[in-house]
Amino acid sequence: MCKFANVSAEAKIKALTSELKEHNYNYYVLSQPTISDRDFDRKLKELELLEQAFPKYADPNSPTKRVGGEITKNFNTVEHSTRMLSLGNTYNKDELLEFDNRVAKLTGGNNYQYTAELKFDGLAIAIRYKNGVLHQAITRGDGTKGDDVTANVKTIRSIPHQLSGEYPNDLEVRGELFIHKAAFIKMNEERARLGESIYANPRNTASGTLKLQDSSEVAKRPLDGFMYQMLEHGGTNLDHYQSLEVMKTYDLPVNQSTKLCDSINDVWEFITYWDQERHNLSFEIDGVVIKVNSRLQQEEMGFTSKFPRWAKSYKFETERQSTKVIDIAYQVGRTGAVTPVANLEPVQLLGTTVKRASIHNADFISEMDIRVGDTVFVEKGGEIIPKIVDVDKSKRDSKSTPTQFIKQCPECLSELERPKGEAVFRCPNSTGCPPQIKGRIEHFIGRKAMDVSSLGEGKIDVLYRSGLVRRPVDLYDLGYDDLLGLSKSIANEESEEERVVSFKEKTVQNILDGIQASKVQPFERVLFALGIRFVGETVAKKLAYHFKNMDALINASLEDLNATPEIGDVIAQSVISYFSIDENKLEIEQMKSHALNFCVKEKELSSNKLENLRFVVSGIFSLFSRTELKKIIEENGGKNVSSISKSTDFLLVGDNMGPAKKEKAEKLGVKMIDENEFSSMIAE
Repeated sequence: MCKFANVSAEAKIKALTSELKEHNYNYYVLSQPTISDRDFDRKLKELELLEQAFPKYADPNSPTKRVGGEITKNFNTVEHSTRMLSLGNTYNKDELLEFDNRVAKLTGGNNYQYTAELKFDGLAIAIRYKNGVLHQAITRGDGTKGDDVTANVKTIRSIPHQLSGEYPNDLEVRGELFIHKAAFIKMNEERARLGESIYANPRNTASGTLKLQDSSEVAKRPLDGFMYQMLEHGGTNLDHYQSLEVMKTYDLPVNQSTKLCDSINDVWEFITYWDQERHNLSFEIDGVVIKVNSRLQQEEMGFTSKFPRWAKSYKFETERQSTKVIDIAYQVGRTGAVTPVANLEPVQLLGTTVKRASIHNADFISEMDIRVGDTVFVEKGGEIIPKIVDVDKSKRDSKSTPTQFIKQCPECLSELERPKGEAVFRCPNSTGCPPQIKGRIEHFIGRKAMDVSSLGEGKIDVLYRSGLVRRPVDLYDLGYDDLLGLSKSIANEESEEERVVSFKEKTVQNILDGIQASKVQPFERVLFALGIRFVGETVAKKLAYHFKNMDALINASLEDLNATPEIGDVIAQSVISYFSIDENKLEIEQMKSHALNFCVKEKELSSNKLENLRFVVSGIFSLFSRTELKKIIEENGGKNVSSISKSTDFLLVGDNMGPAKKEKAEKLGVKMIDENEFSSMIAE
């Protein structure tokens, strides 16, 4: 009897699993439900009970996994396979035409097409599949690495756990997660009915939902998504539009409104249509994304340090509201820059309450003639940052007077300075001004720098107020007894409430572990963490790899720095100025005593056959993938560069290489070789 019951249970589990997967597909992919929500939930509950009773028969990708239940204490940080870049923005037709002119130039005037896609107002996600099974989901993070939110993404019903059709063994897709307008309204109505606070807007709610630690709570929230990019592993070179069509065959959710355009005029028609029609969509969009369709042309065009050259975002005109300036406050940043901020009468803008807006600098205040008591118009720059865009002078009080920029630092009362050629006033008291000190420490522990995730702005404020930390190096002298029991109330400007930051046993140990772990960060991260003005993440890498160690960089002359590729005079002067201060050099010596990395750890090479040779790789190859070729070049001492110049030694040519690169190589006398000749160079 028992055996018969088990056999029946196994068959019933398989049948229900198959049926519910089909219903999910009909509902979320085809938008053609064939069963009521109540019947679906009843069958899902039946399957859940059967799986609990007979767990060995449960499908690893069962529809019941959508209900969550996994608790994540801390999200693991995962490296992206390739950077998740932002897009450059355009706001009018002229800027769009400028983009088209650049594309024409970069493609050598070749025929090119665009794909035009809706720009979803949600949060970016990367999803990896192995052998067709959902393996990992990662947030954008800083673009280089993000949080592993796999358990939460598995609860989203439109995201398949198992791909359909013929798919590669390793596949990564990228897309946007969001909450539909109607679902968001329904959520807030339910929260209001229960006496709970309502959510501000769909985007922030979606973002906060994905970071919840209990996946069963995520499952209760109606997250949805569209995939808009496929990263191939294995060398197929589908055009972008083709890749979207292929993703549909895998049952991945792809928005149907994407259009293949033969010209920028076609793109403009698409933009014009959706600027009006967007209000009828079930989800929020804030613009249109335009991409060069050819994958090969994308490769040829390449990237800037921040954006792909082959894609642009067209942003729709944003919402504008009027409000009053209550007063003007001044904030001091870590570099001493003093930024004026207008405190406003609260106003609703794109679903959020806006209470303050940046007014940039003294010149901006003067040009706009912004005064306390003025009625002003506020927008969100990029629909994120509030900014004042106009002043309604017809409503100005006749007794108002022009705003005078402050002369003293609002924090330490030092006389402000305005360096020649700069728009900002600065506080020169870099070693004694509290916001500058705390700002440098916060920068030092940041994710792209030393990545001490166990610390944050609130805890740094506590450490500073307690007198324990005045410079970044002081972090490495902290002990368990120094921290245990510390506690401070920190004001929260947004909520106008106070929160208590306390250091208990586990908190203290996490902080000390995080500080200790930061010692493994490579030289370029340490250099960036120092916060030298104009030395960002990319510049720090270039300086570290060029000079190899900190001593060489400290002793470098202005001429040496100017001779470094892509390092201009402004950066060079800033580096010289930083190392001319004895306190800075002393702090670096103290950091050395704590075993921080101040030299580049050279990778072990397979050989030095390509030592100091610079390669540009272009086209499609049969013996290797482009990634493999670039790896082989580096492993044998060579350097990969993105564009051809007089210093390029070889152009490694594959099939269908763009004519512009060939023409430039011939003009500059750069030697062109194919993959067979390259293989011979390595074999010799």
